Amino acid sequence: MEIISPNNARVKEWAQLLEKKHRTRQHKYIVEGIHLVQEALRSDAAVETVAYDLDKGIPAELNGLDPADQPVEWVPVSAAVIAKCTDTKTPQSVFAIVRKEERSAFPALLEQPDALVMVLDGVQDPGNVGTIIRSADAAGAAGVILGHGCADLYNPKTIRSTMGSLFHLPVIEGSLEQLLPQAKSKGARLLSTSLDASLSCYTIDLRVSTWLVIGNEGQGISVATARMVDESVFIPMQGQAESLNAAMASTVLLFEAMRQRN
Repeated sequence: MEIISPNNARVKEWAQLLEKKHRTRQHKYIVEGIHLVQEALRSDAAVETVAYDLDKGIPAELNGLDPADQPVEWVPVSAAVIAKCTDTKTPQSVFAIVRKEERSAFPALLEQPDALVMVLDGVQDPGNVGTIIRSADAAGAAGVILGHGCADLYNPKTIRSTMGSLFHLPVIEGSLEQLLPQAKSKGARLLSTSLDASLSCYTIDLRVSTWLVIGNEGQGISVATARMVDESVFIPMQGQAESLNAAMASTVLLFEAMRQRN
């Protein structure tokens, strides 16, 4: 049944997912736009509902993408409903409601030999978090860990910045003080960046099990995390910029690791 009014009870519930407290309460989040909905449907994400512009119909890119193992509700809605449930200035013609899944990928990540893992410690900008996830996916990383204090993984801005990579590799939220010692006990080396480091990222061996730690945009990694780090490296620069932002630094390290491994 189509939904026209933005004041409809279901629409109000969907629109609440733009706020973190409601995403937490409902255990759901919103995915906006054709590409991201397409990626969610292609993956094993728990897509519950796809709402599409009733005047434009179901986008051709989404035809035939219903997962075989779970029913997806397709609901035609008005442009006013789409505008209420998305936070972009020029919303696309479709969005999806996806259930958060509680299963943990961390034990499997620990058992991967020579795993390349990205660890974020207090990275607060949603665009940085999303871009790092996208870069980790592109570089073939085994997963991404988001410590407490990071931007919400399910913030619409974070999701958009991942460009669908959120659905391609494990992204785990948790306490670094609990997770990182487990990784070290399995032989992982924790590597961070520092302007004061004496070792270049281009001279250290990144082919072994390496967990790359990137800290807060202004203050770097926390004191507790720093105590667990095995080695710090710097990223050589020839220009006059003092440093790179979190997403850029992460991408440089990830692609240097990929280069060495391939």
